[in-house]
Amino acid sequence: MTPNHSTRSLRGIHVPLVTPFTSTGEVAAEALEALAHEVLGAGATGIVALGTTSEAAALDEGERDLVTDVCARVCRERGALLSVGAGASATLAAEASLVRLKRWPEVDAALVSVPAFVRPAAAGVLAHFTRLAQVSPVPLIVYHVPYRTGQSLDAAALRAIGSLRGVAGVKYAVGAVDQDAVELIGDLPEEFEFLVGDDAYLSALLALGAAGGILASAHLATASFASLATAWSAGGAGDADRARALGHGLARLSATLFAEPNPAVIKGVLYAQGRIPTPDVRLPLLPASGAAVAAAQRELGRLQDAFPGLGGETA
Repeated sequence: MTPNHSTRSLRGIHVPLVTPFTSTGEVAAEALEALAHEVLGAGATGIVALGTTSEAAALDEGERDLVTDVCARVCRERGALLSVGAGASATLAAEASLVRLKRWPEVDAALVSVPAFVRPAAAGVLAHFTRLAQVSPVPLIVYHVPYRTGQSLDAAALRAIGSLRGVAGVKYAVGAVDQDAVELIGDLPEEFEFLVGDDAYLSALLALGAAGGILASAHLATASFASLATAWSAGGAGDADRARALGHGLARLSATLFAEPNPAVIKGVLYAQGRIPTPDVRLPLLPASGAAVAAAQRELGRLQDAFPGLGGETA
């Protein structure tokens, strides 16, 4: 199947939005819409609906559709890039998930993880994405996150997947700046973009040539994350000096936001800021501890003090 529109550049910062909940447990659609507008207004290139940070696995089909509806409406209004989490461990189920995206013409890309738990060989992963690229109505972003999927892929395997027509990029989240990242960024397939998926390593990988990132931490200090991406892209000596300092500050912030299972701490801070109606997450996740939320708020305050022109929440 040919994608229903041409691939847009993935360069920049994309925020995988949390799913806010009301005090009675429903999706807080108005708060979600406000969050989407806030991060895009503060400099994010796009948003991601139904990523891991959205607790997509804990949402029913109607809730997932509601989240997608809200995000599609915001991106249509703002002309922003929308990616939606889709896929499954079984190829047939992943096909069905992708084909449903035809309902939303605003969707620019689908974020699809490497098949989890089943651990196919690299050739099987390539065959999986070959089939999905043929049926998907939108370009694919391969989500490579081996500490969740149990499946490691080297640079050669990712390069082969990235060479497929209809595969636009990779969200790379291996928990390190490793040799495969260096090799892949140094020899990317044509029209295939490398996006950082581990928030703490954003600055280092941008310096190596990453196009941007899909970063839960960018709910907070959105403008600072966008400024970091711009600084490394500009590449001047002054830009690099500023980027190093800003990158270290954002890495410290990200460490506090991931001190407990994501997105609990981020939701705790957003709630403390009055941006979502509750800090609630759905089981089996538990709400963040007060200590973790306080630590993140302190780090956010330090970032605001160090870079006052950028702000610390979204601007």
